Amino acid sequence: MLNKKEQRLRRARQGRKRIATQGVARLTVFRSNLHIYASVISGDGERVLASASTAEKDLRTELGAAGKGGNAAAASLVGRRIAEKAKAAGVDKVAFDRAGFAYHGRVKALAEAAREAGLQF
Repeated sequence: MLNKKEQRLRRARQGRKRIATQGVARLTVFRSNLHIYASVISGDGERVLASASTAEKDLRTELGAAGKGGNAAAASLVGRRIAEKAKAAGVDKVAFDRAGFAYHGRVKALAEAAREAGLQF
């Protein structure tokens, strides 16, 4: 019997296998209870081209005194920021790797904000 984390990682492996056949950079997301993290990884999986998270100091000041990174508003800030950084690194098109998390809530907010900021997936 698989536990919750193992089930998520199994789903993540299936998604990454499919993304690897596309040979395009991937926007991967990880969410914890407190923060959300996003990285753009090159198509060959060798390098991290850009990253953003609610744990970054300047983003935490933007979130205010509470510094809450575990909500959809914070996730959309990270989505906008990762799109800006990816474009600065010369990446316009990515595959969205939700890492086994449901496309819902914070993960969806991050993806939609990245799309609005001009990232294509």
